[in-house]
Amino acid sequence: MEKMHYAEELVREFLVFRGFTNTLEAYETELRTDVGKGFQVDKILDLIFSLYIPKFQIDKLVALLGFFKHYISSSSETTLVSTFSKLEASVLRFYVVHALQSNRRDKVVEFFTVHGPDLLQSSQDDWTQWFAIPYVKNPQLDPEFRIFFSKEWYQALHLSVRNFFSEIFNATRLPALLKISSEMNATNILKRDIAHLNIKLSELQALLNEKEAQLRQFRSMEGSISSSPSNLREDGTHMSKDSPEIEQDLVVGEPGNVQFEFIRSKSGDDSTFILNDYLGNGRAGNTTLKENDGEVSGEEDFAEVEVEHQETFLGHTSPISRCRFSASGNNIASASLDGTARIWTYDASTSASRNATIYCGTEILSLDWECKSDRLLLIGTSDGCIKAWNVDAKRVVCDLNTTEAFPSVLDIKCSPVEPIFVTAAASGGSGSNYFDNLGFASLTVWNMKTWKAMTVLPLGEDPPAITSLCFNHNGKILAASAVDGMIHMFDMSAGLQITGWPAHDSSISSILFGPDETSIFSFGSDGKIFEWSLQNQGQILWSRDCSRFCYPVSGSNYYRQDMALDANGRRLLVTSSSVRAPIYQVQDHLNGWRTLSHSAPITAVDWHPTLPIFLTGSADNSVRVTSLLS
Repeated sequence: MEKMHYAEELVREFLVFRGFTNTLEAYETELRTDVGKGFQVDKILDLIFSLYIPKFQIDKLVALLGFFKHYISSSSETTLVSTFSKLEASVLRFYVVHALQSNRRDKVVEFFTVHGPDLLQSSQDDWTQWFAIPYVKNPQLDPEFRIFFSKEWYQALHLSVRNFFSEIFNATRLPALLKISSEMNATNILKRDIAHLNIKLSELQALLNEKEAQLRQFRSMEGSISSSPSNLREDGTHMSKDSPEIEQDLVVGEPGNVQFEFIRSKSGDDSTFILNDYLGNGRAGNTTLKENDGEVSGEEDFAEVEVEHQETFLGHTSPISRCRFSASGNNIASASLDGTARIWTYDASTSASRNATIYCGTEILSLDWECKSDRLLLIGTSDGCIKAWNVDAKRVVCDLNTTEAFPSVLDIKCSPVEPIFVTAAASGGSGSNYFDNLGFASLTVWNMKTWKAMTVLPLGEDPPAITSLCFNHNGKILAASAVDGMIHMFDMSAGLQITGWPAHDSSISSILFGPDETSIFSFGSDGKIFEWSLQNQGQILWSRDCSRFCYPVSGSNYYRQDMALDANGRRLLVTSSSVRAPIYQVQDHLNGWRTLSHSAPITAVDWHPTLPIFLTGSADNSVRVTSLLS
């Protein structure tokens, strides 16, 4: 305790020395309301048994227990961790018992509604029987719960909590617990250094592979040149010195894959090798391709992005379906086909208090943050469920359902201005591929204050499924793309479609308004990207064919491409069937860049709202946050 008080005094001296008076005042206030109560056992017992439980302040009770669990669970003493878990379960059960004794069954129902999923997922004790206690007429007489209503059990619990905290706060245990924080910081620093070294290693390995490939190519060409006389035609006649010499051959080691032309100038000193745009199965535009360990390479091979830092998040057990930055960019949310959504904090300077795992029980197909703040996260699933997660309260504040006729929530978009959101739901079909299986479409507008459906936007009779939605900056226009290649534009104030045009010959996977909102981007399932003018409808301002990154992935049932624009609207990141994703320069004919590699195809992407940082989610179940060099 003396060391702790000494550290507090040092902080005070620093704040006074720097003149941080407001910070000093806030610091003093935090000390007065310290959740640890200076590690004084009596004060903690009063907080639990005389305030939080009698006043039904369950959120504060859970936060207090979580505060101590954070440090104790990091300890290497497994006995200590196991004991605290049992005490935590007993304290929460006493909360339920006290609520029933006070005739507040509503508090019991609220407790299991909010904290029930966490109890079932993480608790070592069996809570299954307790979920029935709100509906048991006389639980104090039930053999299953009778013991918990006795005075002896409460006294034993009170004594056990006192003894436990007295033991961990003594002079021998406390320094060890406080030491954990510094050790964790050191571990995080080491992990970050390892990540930097891995990035450097990846860059050097890629450079080495590139140089080796060039060397093999030059050697093969040298061999083909030396195999025939330089001044004879195939018919044996001499070639004129005034005419250029042209010979053709196949690259050694890659028979049937690539054809090149060797052109020698008149002087015979300079040589240029030109790759023809041929594949083993025919032409492919201006690009020569080959598949190597999941990567696509060729004449139009992109340079690797220059990375300042990269973080990798693991925890999902199935491919990532969506990943999104929050409105401020401080948090990210990722969704997976395993039925979980996770909220992550990627910046060490940002509090991790909002980090959470949301269990939906079925595939998550859509995800979006509230646009005005980072407070709400909306989740859409394959069984017609729409969940609204409050990141501050760490609970689902609303659970909605689409109609039974349209169970798959393919996309969700929040209005940037009004408290409304729109869902694109699909009926499901019996086609032979992913898009044919989507069936028909339904567009519903929901109110985020009443959590009720407001209206259904008109799409005509048996409309093809809507795959992607996008609002303009003031929320007055909603764009929607469909599997029949159409783009629809809606006036949200009137709730009517104002225009639409056929944009692709195939289904459209994703759409985005351009940075100045005079254009709109569309990404087709055929791998073609178009930027359409909104001032001259039907005019294409910019296009790109990234079909070489969008070949079907064998064994995958989830087939949806996505794209994202950076904050300046100059770089377009798209998903990829390769382990790397391309980043195109919009309105520029330069190639762009490619991301660092995952170990499987990249299935979801997003850009930070203000910084040169992007997200990639992969079929390898990982999510990566990559910060580019400015």
